[in-house]
Amino acid sequence: QVQLVESGGGLVQPGGSLSLSCRVSENIFNFNDIAWYRQAPGKEREFVADINVGGNKKYAGSVEGRFTISRDNAENTVYLQMNSLEPEDTAVYYCRARILRQDFWGQGTQVTVSS
Repeated sequence: QVQLVESGGGLVQPGGSLSLSCRVSENIFNFNDIAWYRQAPGKEREFVADINVGGNKKYAGSVEGRFTISRDNAENTVYLQMNSLEPEDTAVYYCRARILRQDFWGQGTQVTVSS
């Protein structure tokens, strides 16, 4: 069974930065893409960013220019560098790995942006 473990969440002030990690139990090149999603209280889960096997990246409009997705192939880890954080970025952040039409999810990590 594929396992994804997120880490790096926490409390940060507006304008601050956090870096999230998603460690995958298998070679990340086994997957079509690996993505970050988030879910704020009372809202549906939404797409944040992804990186595909070819290294192409996509971002939600609300985070483009502030967030950067990257990967460390040797460590089977995908990162989400989050800068200029806003209170609206407060959510549980989830990592999702996709192979063909099957998705695997991590347990999530809480990010809270507050003064």
